[in-house]
Amino acid sequence: MITSRKSTFKLLLLAATVSSVVACNNGNDSTSGDSTSGNIGPKNARIDALKLPDNFKAEHLYSPGDNKQGSWVSMTFDDKGRLIVSDQYGFLYRLQLPAVGEDSSKLKIEKLIIGKDNPADSSNAKVSMGYAQGLLYAFNSLYVMVNHNSDDKFNKGSGLYRLQDTDGDDQFDKITLLKALEGEGEHGPHSVVLSPDKQSIYVIAGNFTKIPEMKNYKVPPSWEIDNVLPLIRDPNGHDNTVNTHGGWIAHIDSTGTDWELISSGFRNPFDLTFNDAGDMFTYDSDMEWDFGTPWYRPTRICHVTSGSEFGWRPGTEKWSPAYPDNLPAVLNIGQGCPTNFVSGGKARFPEKYRKSLFAFDWSFGIIYAVHLQPDGASYKASAEEFLSGSPLPLTDGVIGPDGALYFLTGGRRLESDLYRVIYKDNKEDNSPLAAVTPSDAQKTRRQLEEYHGGPKAGAIDFAWPYLKNSDRFIRFAARVAVENQPVSEWQNKLLQEKDPETLIQGTIALARQGKGKSDAKQALLKQLTTIDYAQLSESQQIDLLRAFELVFARMGKPDAALNAQITTYLDPHYPAKTNDLNRSLSKVLVYLDAPHAVEKTMALLAEAKDDTAAQKTAMQSADLIMRNPQYGLDIAGMLSKMPPLQQTWYAVALSQAKNGWTPALQEQYFQWFYHAFTFKGGHSFIGFINNARKSALANVPKNQFAHFNTLSGDSLINNSGGLAQGYAQPKGPGRNWKLEQADSVIKSGLTGRNFEQGKAMFNTSLCGSCHGMQGEGGVAGPDLTQLGTRFSTKDILEAIIDPSKTISDQYGATVFALKDGGSIVGRLVSQDKDKYIISQNPFAPQTHRELLKKDVTGTKVSTVSVMLPGLINRLNEDELKDLIAYLKSGGNKQDSVFTGSKQLTNK
Repeated sequence: MITSRKSTFKLLLLAATVSSVVACNNGNDSTSGDSTSGNIGPKNARIDALKLPDNFKAEHLYSPGDNKQGSWVSMTFDDKGRLIVSDQYGFLYRLQLPAVGEDSSKLKIEKLIIGKDNPADSSNAKVSMGYAQGLLYAFNSLYVMVNHNSDDKFNKGSGLYRLQDTDGDDQFDKITLLKALEGEGEHGPHSVVLSPDKQSIYVIAGNFTKIPEMKNYKVPPSWEIDNVLPLIRDPNGHDNTVNTHGGWIAHIDSTGTDWELISSGFRNPFDLTFNDAGDMFTYDSDMEWDFGTPWYRPTRICHVTSGSEFGWRPGTEKWSPAYPDNLPAVLNIGQGCPTNFVSGGKARFPEKYRKSLFAFDWSFGIIYAVHLQPDGASYKASAEEFLSGSPLPLTDGVIGPDGALYFLTGGRRLESDLYRVIYKDNKEDNSPLAAVTPSDAQKTRRQLEEYHGGPKAGAIDFAWPYLKNSDRFIRFAARVAVENQPVSEWQNKLLQEKDPETLIQGTIALARQGKGKSDAKQALLKQLTTIDYAQLSESQQIDLLRAFELVFARMGKPDAALNAQITTYLDPHYPAKTNDLNRSLSKVLVYLDAPHAVEKTMALLAEAKDDTAAQKTAMQSADLIMRNPQYGLDIAGMLSKMPPLQQTWYAVALSQAKNGWTPALQEQYFQWFYHAFTFKGGHSFIGFINNARKSALANVPKNQFAHFNTLSGDSLINNSGGLAQGYAQPKGPGRNWKLEQADSVIKSGLTGRNFEQGKAMFNTSLCGSCHGMQGEGGVAGPDLTQLGTRFSTKDILEAIIDPSKTISDQYGATVFALKDGGSIVGRLVSQDKDKYIISQNPFAPQTHRELLKKDVTGTKVSTVSVMLPGLINRLNEDELKDLIAYLKSGGNKQDSVFTGSKQLTNK
């Protein structure tokens, strides 16, 4: 096979890792289904990159960026079928959309200037209303969730506003602040959603938004950290100001007078929706900086029940989904950035999708169709890739009055677009779905939820028997019902309880609501030790250990005698057979300073293996690498040398252990940290490990500190707490380098360049992450030592600035469309008559995955490189010259370009 000189260069420099989920277009301005040919040139590049199920079509309607109208992040339809949208950092706009099948040129748009005191002049520079991350038209009003700190451009601060047209001129002239909210930014207040019965409203906010004072609470306010694991906050400062309650959901009336807290403990959910049974769900975000830590939680679909808690806490303190005082996800999706979440009930789609919930991922450009199946009092779920593209930064979506799915892309000032998705000719029936009959378990949960929100007669008698119910969601609802009643009504009942599960759940309730009742602490702890531990199931044992922990966290550590009694009770059961149990046992026993805790935990640290089944997600991490270069490379790096999660847990738990150490155990323990610094986790992984190391060092004798400090890898860490790479960062100022501009700078001469700075720029611009030079650097891509002898400076610059312009077909990634509706992206390594062999991780190219051909419906070559564009945009002119000199010289310090005797030319 013969390739062009430039294509060969791209093959060398870009290492064959490319990204994009693409689909064939049908020759018009919409796309439908998949194709294997890839030979038809697109008439609309925006939709050509979309993948959809068979018979679905996507249409690109409008690009606000082309008209300097910002980056749109929220949308709603008004009562006249017009679409109202908001720029993330600007105005509201109202659109009259063309009907399905009509030419998009019929679209009409107006900027909304709100208020009688504001001139209806579209050129008005000041924003009268906008910056909305949530919009809802209901009750003859437009509800606007502003996410903003007031300034000269827009004088409204974060909060929920109601806009009304009081004089009938089809313009909003009245603005009412329903409630100011403290919080802004991407973790601030988000969406506004109409209730299923259309009589009220729900609002949702991220974990940087304080819960305002409310009229009512489904569970008495009590947002403690509730974790005896040593608190290590995010070392990069991300959640150092986060409230312990995390993100939250509230229910309000149409006037915004009555606010009731429904749920909390999320990280940063953007939106919520309801299924056909009227149950609420949200799509909660992950914290990608926590990749590789045992407290990392992937993005997940949560069934939001009355008074629910989902355990988000700062740093190391996030609760395990196994803990009984929070609820688990119904489905773990995987890495991503959740935005919109909408029910398909009103869509003119096949019934399968009308019963689905559509979850939008901004990072990787995927809309998941989430399929729910009743499971006891809650649900289990599966996820199907419904729509995808790259890049496709999804922000908001809604089912329009015509039954089509409308969605936006944009956010963070990115290029923004409006799309419409229909099925066939958009004539499928969308009459209301048949009423869903709740199961007996669901009926019971809902009956218990009637006792939430405050004291109610008969609550204890009704709820108490359900504390031992086999269904976790029923037990949770029963405990919340109990917690809503005065403690004086049920404390004595609890202290006389003999049923183990009832006693455990009741103890959790009293620990949460009986803070300060030291008289109850002793009795509770003694009661717990009467339970026959060996007769409990694994989940009941976890519940019991959590009950102990909550009493310690809320009521204080037991006295010496009781401490010894509890230690004697728990010690024979440690270690256990499962990782979850060993996590709970290790931290509780280390907290109690149990005599054998250090010895036993160190034995586990030496041999612990991670439970891969427990970490299963709907979307495998490797499948995401080539869908978004920026986020995918982080995942690729982590997967190339994944930190051991269970070992990390033990190491952090042991950092608070003061006693029980032998010299040999201490040597072994601190050597573990040295080795741990070689693992590749998320952005904060090294900082977490280093801070745990420092906590442990605080417990060693002063005369041994220097030894263990060195042994544990102090020399590997720089002053800022990261790995000591030894490379200077760019000083800048940088610029958005264009090819001709950069080429002109290099042509001005490369004599007397700085070798060390060139090498530093090679590494800090991420070149060294994938490519080697003189035997150093990454192995994901080809070695670049001979680069300068084969290619011109302009070729090199073009490959860096616009890496997707030319990609060798020999190394292009392939999109494999699957029969189940999903897709896999990877580089095709080989194939036989039965299967494809693909590589998905540029940092671990030797790791292969098999795809059976019988499961694949079609393939198509991708057109976007995984290499990030703009890698040199942090560099000033001198730094760019030094980098190019380093590349052209092949990393040779003795080259004349550094010694000054000869000038490299742009040939």
